[in-house]
Amino acid sequence: MLRRLPVDTFLLALLMVVALAAVFPATAFSMSVAEHIWSTVSPWRVVAVAGVCAALLAVMLGVTVGVSRLARLDRADAAVVLFCGSKKSLASGLPMALVFFGTGAVGLIMLPLIIFHLIQLFVCAVIASRMSKTVPAR
Repeated sequence: MLRRLPVDTFLLALLMVVALAAVFPATAFSMSVAEHIWSTVSPWRVVAVAGVCAALLAVMLGVTVGVSRLARLDRADAAVVLFCGSKKSLASGLPMALVFFGTGAVGLIMLPLIIFHLIQLFVCAVIASRMSKTVPAR
């Protein structure tokens, strides 16, 4: 049987989750800057990668909306599927890249993931802002 955690334990756990969510993107970006990745890649290549990342995000967001409609989820559950369906790319991608490729080449390998993460944050913030303006009255 589950028991309720004391508030201070819950707040500590929440603080740890937020701290870890901030550490992974900062680590990936710091590694890419330290390895001078941004100066070794041409601007057009970065634009091309950003285009592919935006298309991939659009497909993933479309799939999550489609699945929500097929499952006939209400607005709140559909929003959860929409925002959680394409997340954790950088938080899970960085540790996996470190395990598979080691620290030597991980900066260049993480470049598309960093770009995807930035586009994801921006697009989802715009979607959340628009969704908040259409909240039905209770």
